[in-house]
Amino acid sequence: MDNTASSSSTHLTEVETPLIDSYVNGAVDYKGREVLRSKSGFWRSAYFIISVEVAERFAYYGVSSNLITYLTGSLGLSTATAAENVNAWTGTASLLPLVGAFIADAFLGRYLTIIFASLLYILALGLLALSTLLPYDCENVVGASSCSSHVQVTMFFVSLYLVAFAQGGHKPCVQAFGADQFDANDPAECRAKSSFFNWWYFGLCAGPTVGIFVLTYIQDNLSWGLGFGIPCIVMGLALLIFLLGTMTYRFAEKVEDKSAFVRIGQVFVEAARNLRSTRSDMFVEKDAYGVLPRQPSQQFSVNEVEEAKAGLRLAPIWASCLAYATVFSQTSTLFTKQGATMDRLIGSSFEIPAATLQSFIGLSIITLIPIYDTILVPLARTITKKPSGITMLQRIGTGIFISIILMVVSALVETKRLKTAREYGLLDDPVATVPIKIWWLLPQYVLAGASEVFTVVGMQEFFYDQVPSELRSVGLALYLSAMGIGNFLSSFLISIVEKTTGGNGEDGWISDNINRGHVDYFYYLLAGISAVAFVMYVYAAKCYVYNQGRGF
Repeated sequence: MDNTASSSSTHLTEVETPLIDSYVNGAVDYKGREVLRSKSGFWRSAYFIISVEVAERFAYYGVSSNLITYLTGSLGLSTATAAENVNAWTGTASLLPLVGAFIADAFLGRYLTIIFASLLYILALGLLALSTLLPYDCENVVGASSCSSHVQVTMFFVSLYLVAFAQGGHKPCVQAFGADQFDANDPAECRAKSSFFNWWYFGLCAGPTVGIFVLTYIQDNLSWGLGFGIPCIVMGLALLIFLLGTMTYRFAEKVEDKSAFVRIGQVFVEAARNLRSTRSDMFVEKDAYGVLPRQPSQQFSVNEVEEAKAGLRLAPIWASCLAYATVFSQTSTLFTKQGATMDRLIGSSFEIPAATLQSFIGLSIITLIPIYDTILVPLARTITKKPSGITMLQRIGTGIFISIILMVVSALVETKRLKTAREYGLLDDPVATVPIKIWWLLPQYVLAGASEVFTVVGMQEFFYDQVPSELRSVGLALYLSAMGIGNFLSSFLISIVEKTTGGNGEDGWISDNINRGHVDYFYYLLAGISAVAFVMYVYAAKCYVYNQGRGF
């Protein structure tokens, strides 16, 4: 790095000021040239990228937040089937970032992957809006709850899964590309990177909050076509914003070396061979040579083995977060179905859509993140002497504990709702409005937002930080995959509960007539599962060794 002298007038304390005309080591501009620190990256680039994420989340949640209403209404699916479909789609959308991250880190790079994913996003959203405008076929549908034609249903689900593929390439790459704009070797930028994850999630939640308020109202009261078409336009604008920042971005300098995929893969292959040959000293480091024995003609460096071991250390943390992801998936399915049966009137005539309450998750996050970043972190820093206040794993664990409280509160509110329905003789009238205000659901949405501030932001920073720099898109995809598996587990649990608690003409815990069901029992089940998972997480976190001394 080419360093020159500079005066150190700065308002930052305990941080060395970056030299304003120094080059950033390991980074180049869009033409492959060395980049000056003062003219590239840092917050000047991060603002462009955060803006893109706000727009993308607006579009994504504009589709996902009210999806169960469209499936049970326009497409005529049962509540359980619709919830399973939503969970399956959300799970797929959360797993596909593993594919997008692999393509980005191994072949295209993050910048090009974002552009191609954005184009696919625009196409998918346009087709989704178009599918809602296809003519109905009521004449040939007898005794069905929906007039949707086979073509319309097919086109809708194809478009929906194209959206999942698009966000699979977009989401891990945009966040990793944003974090790449901060130089980890510079003290000021390293500290700013930790704040970046907080403010990234602040922006990520601002988009859905606006989207849920605006788009759910349009979808419920005006037009599904318009409600799905607006996200298409917003994604087009997001792509333009991203391209406008191109000249300021820092790109990772390409090195003529084996990719991290190859290095880690070779270590695991050799480990498998050694298991077969009963050689148990595969991972014994030989400090005198700085290498590990392999085949006679090949060697591993200590760093290559440490990369592979770091990947294995992530597995218990990842697995113990799955229960949290299962809880989180309820916010867009069963929470919404609860709200649809409650009194949603504001004033004498205005009725808010049930899905609108999901925006309070975003509002609570938007409120809590500045408090966390400007008050809680400095306060914790004075106690722990750690730059981030608490470690990433402590942050994740706090959110998991909050999620247990969330499920208990949700179960108590649902018990109250069922009691009211019983008192007013509404158990056999699934379309009747239960005389209990929808605001009773507000505490569980606020708790969901609070748990996200800790667990989700913590997972993002943890999985980005604890993988090799070349695999950071994959690291973020690991966090997303945990959320995706959680949705599949939720779908699996719903299916099992539906079969074991229902049947023989009786309503189970999760019934089309939610007043005859017992969703509260399902919430208690999730609370119990989360409590067990929390104990497992605490044990895994205590045993975890941070990679390269990081974690603060």
